Amino acid sequence: LKHLWRAPFTLHSNILACIQAETEAAKAGRKGQVIAKMNSLLEPEIIEALYEASQAGVEIDLIVRGVCALRPGVKGMSENIRVRSVIGRFLEHHRIFYFLADGAEKLYLSSADWMERNFFRRIEVAFPILDKKLKQRVIKEGLRPYLADNCQAWQMESDGQYRPLRTKRTGRTCAQEALLADMATAVPAPT
Repeated sequence: LKHLWRAPFTLHSNILACIQAETEAAKAGRKGQVIAKMNSLLEPEIIEALYEASQAGVEIDLIVRGVCALRPGVKGMSENIRVRSVIGRFLEHHRIFYFLADGAEKLYLSSADWMERNFFRRIEVAFPILDKKLKQRVIKEGLRPYLADNCQAWQMESDGQYRPLRTKRTGRTCAQEALLADMATAVPAPT
């Protein structure tokens, strides 16, 4: 229980603290990185913290399926922030929060989107993935495919409009299709 972040008590302040730690790392000349996957991003303090982190040089990738009040790619404010939405065959609801943490790679799974109602008016939790193998699996299956997707991803521009993501890379990468293919050939875990 000591590892749980709980809303409406500690979840919001702990997310802010993790973003701030990345900001401080970047200001000190170290690499800062935030990757977050969620359904909605609306909470003003979190958005302001992300803008501040971007201005300090933190690389921020947000995978937001639904509504997002943050504006990425605005010169001098959010040019280190990328927002994408991946709309595919499956309606996904997982929330994953990754912080580089000076190489310690903090990874959390959560029930909460980054919205006022989730932080302050609901019972929500976030918990860390402490096992190194499981952490790498969540990153490999829950984040990387969605950051590489170039067939079902839409990227938010600085004007708030979403446009289909076009990459210079050759080949088609579809997160959900790749995960289905991986799961179809996976060897079951021993019981």
